[in-house]
Amino acid sequence: MKIENSKPPLIALIGPTAVGKTELSLRLAEEFNGEIVSSDSRLFYRGMDIGTAKPSIEERARVKHHLIDVANPDEIWSLGKFQKTAQEIIADIAARGKLPFLVGGTGQYFRAVTEGWLPPEVKADARLRDILEKMADEKGTEWLHAKLTLLDPLSAEKIDYRNIRRVIRALEVILTTGQKFSSQRKQSGESLYNLLTIGLKCDRPGLYERVDLRIEKMFEAGLLDEVQSLLDAGYSADLPSMSALGYRECVSVLRGEMNVEEAKMLMRRTTRKFVRKQANWFKNDDEKIKWFDTREANPFIQIKEEIFNWLQKT
Repeated sequence: MKIENSKPPLIALIGPTAVGKTELSLRLAEEFNGEIVSSDSRLFYRGMDIGTAKPSIEERARVKHHLIDVANPDEIWSLGKFQKTAQEIIADIAARGKLPFLVGGTGQYFRAVTEGWLPPEVKADARLRDILEKMADEKGTEWLHAKLTLLDPLSAEKIDYRNIRRVIRALEVILTTGQKFSSQRKQSGESLYNLLTIGLKCDRPGLYERVDLRIEKMFEAGLLDEVQSLLDAGYSADLPSMSALGYRECVSVLRGEMNVEEAKMLMRRTTRKFVRKQANWFKNDDEKIKWFDTREANPFIQIKEEIFNWLQKT
């Protein structure tokens, strides 16, 4: 691998949930002597494997992965902590002569690392946060998200209403500073990396078909048992980590509030909504992203060629 540029090389593999990032990232990392850094916020948590479609132990044995299983479900990983840790890991991978791959579908985590975001320097206000949390408990997360929409539509468009921690943080910053959360997301300047961003896409009907199949396989693999194990271990269903797609629905099934088929239907609906939000982060007309359609015969060959040519110029 030819690396003369003073900046470390970084290949980002992005795209919506269920598009096929995991298998392609494994094959590419094997091909180019790489290691994978996860930029998917759902993969941080131990014991949350099936519902997050976490790479299996066998898959992680094929290629070294980072930032998976780094926290318990009741621990909080802030955007700033992720950014700092990911950047340190990427630097270490490059220093060892390997090629880092940043892989995931969480847009704000990807942007924070590759664009050098400086998260708003607003200290946590415990009293205000407590008030907002009580509002969410009493009136629901969608109600609180609607308030964010009124104050800062751009932030609300990009923050899933189920991610209550991010909704509360955005409102906290807005109410503390009097400025929109979206306007305070600054960049440190030029990117730290010589970056190639590979985007995986699929037409919506095809993607939704993959989503539906994934949900069926999750239940077959024991998603309900996984959620029950988390509850048995003492983790509250109200934790931010448990707002990940599928977990709240399974809690409702376990509590007798809905049946499995109703849970699957709700998961399909919320995942489609999540896919549309992901599209706000990764635009098909973004010239910085090299897009490849995963429904084509063999996108791996095309992507491999793209990376090879890029490395020759690096």
